Amino acid sequence: MKYIVNISRILVGVLFIISGFVKLNDPLGFSYKLQEYFSADVLNIPFLEPYALMISVFVVVFEVLLGIFLLIGYKPKFTVWSLLGMIVFFTFLTFYSAYFEKVKDCGCFGDAIPLTPWESFTKDVILLVLILILFMGVKHIKPLFSKFGLAVASLLSFIACLSFGYHVLMHLPSIDFRAYAVGNNIMEGMIIPDDAPKPVQEFTWTFKVNGENQDFVTDGSYPEVDGEYVGVETKIIDEGYDPPVKDFSIETMDEDFTEYYLNEDNLIMIAMYNLDTAEKDGVVKLKAFTDEAIEKGYTVIGLSASGEETKQQFKEQNKLNFDFFLCDEKAIKTIVRSSPGVLKLEKGTITQKVHWNDLEDMDLPAVERKPEPLQEKIVVEEVILYLVDGTAYEKSYVDQIDPNTIESMSVIKDTTLMREKGIVDYNSMIEITLKK
Repeated sequence: MKYIVNISRILVGVLFIISGFVKLNDPLGFSYKLQEYFSADVLNIPFLEPYALMISVFVVVFEVLLGIFLLIGYKPKFTVWSLLGMIVFFTFLTFYSAYFEKVKDCGCFGDAIPLTPWESFTKDVILLVLILILFMGVKHIKPLFSKFGLAVASLLSFIACLSFGYHVLMHLPSIDFRAYAVGNNIMEGMIIPDDAPKPVQEFTWTFKVNGENQDFVTDGSYPEVDGEYVGVETKIIDEGYDPPVKDFSIETMDEDFTEYYLNEDNLIMIAMYNLDTAEKDGVVKLKAFTDEAIEKGYTVIGLSASGEETKQQFKEQNKLNFDFFLCDEKAIKTIVRSSPGVLKLEKGTITQKVHWNDLEDMDLPAVERKPEPLQEKIVVEEVILYLVDGTAYEKSYVDQIDPNTIESMSVIKDTTLMREKGIVDYNSMIEITLKK
């Protein structure tokens, strides 16, 4: 029993530390996942959504500390009871998500190791078994240090966890596991290979045959049934290939500019998923930063899921010299864990990404300014009124006049003056007076 307990102790401790550290590296991302769980569509406890970040930090710090406490043998009973309570809750949560198909990714290992709810539920069941072993053999969990050593190690671990969590919240995750990490190309992340697995769906058709409802299952084709159609239900058997970059766009209400801007050489992208909730201190710093970037030759755009009216008001209120385009809120939250967050791109490849606290760290060497597109000259057709001795004539008549018979000729192109004379259908006038 002793050896089984020690093996379980190492496995559970290491797994809790890894799982907690991955989330501690990105507590804001974990808070987004908690908001998804708290939403009306899942657990229906939306009153907790405003506290998601606070809960996120508490959970991930506690998760790491429990793993450390278990390995060093600090307060074994408290640690094991806490582990048991946490794993029971997580097991229920992942089962609920999997069975009712509420959440596609449990978020247990953040973006580092995406797990489906069923995979996460299986992992939690295994952990539950290991923790039950620890629970029954808690007397075999011996401390590695003296009481003073355990207290110091625990305190230092707590301080280190809080410090690291604060650091990544004030800056950006130290390790970026997402598809928008520096060095990745956004356009390439959206491509679905030709040989990629296709989605597989199952369609259950219900028909009333001879007065009774009968189900017919197909892969999508309409069944040939001699009966009255009642309804159809679809079920995803295999989601197929899932590209790393999803729901990303740079568009207006009328036009998609995604490909255009992802081919820009020097692009600065300002990401704020909701302009109303963007951090005010960060917004204040945007004006000077974006003006400098534009002055140095960069193309600057903004991305937000806010409405058009809100975007325009935000631009005017903050005197910004760039336009905001539409992008999915979840995609923007995935791009950068900061609002506002700033990215520098070269033809769609992310070369730098910073939190608004670190705008001064953005490398902005002057670049060759992109030439302004030549605006096509608007050619206005000249409509001339010809007057000979006060009478209007066609140009063909005027061309036949002998120059020696002309006493004077004046050209008027002042349309205001012409309107005062009651002439509105012409934009210039030639008056000719002949010799008597």
